[in-house]
Amino acid sequence: QVQLVESGGGLVQAGGSLRLSCTASRSISSINAMGWYRQNPGKQRELVATITGGGSTKYADSVKGRFTISRDNAKNTVDLQMSSLEPEDTAVYYCNAKLMLSEYWGQGTQVTVSS
Repeated sequence: QVQLVESGGGLVQAGGSLRLSCTASRSISSINAMGWYRQNPGKQRELVATITGGGSTKYADSVKGRFTISRDNAKNTVDLQMSSLEPEDTAVYYCNAKLMLSEYWGQGTQVTVSS
């Protein structure tokens, strides 16, 4: 099992930047797939970005060129650097880890982008 704790959310003006961090309760070196998802009320949770143990990344089309995902196996963290934020990026952002046949989620952190 693994517990995930997100931090770094908040309120920012459009065009601004935020950095989200996800800290795992155990070593992530053996967790191949980790990522960030987001969700708004009444909508499905959607993928934002994922990163494999080998460093391969995948991004939603809506965030390509603006967001960067990274992982630090030594610190057991996965970060999401968000730039050029838009009001449409407003959501609760969740950290995700896929380990063996199980999937784990953090509690989420709110990101609000004002216009």
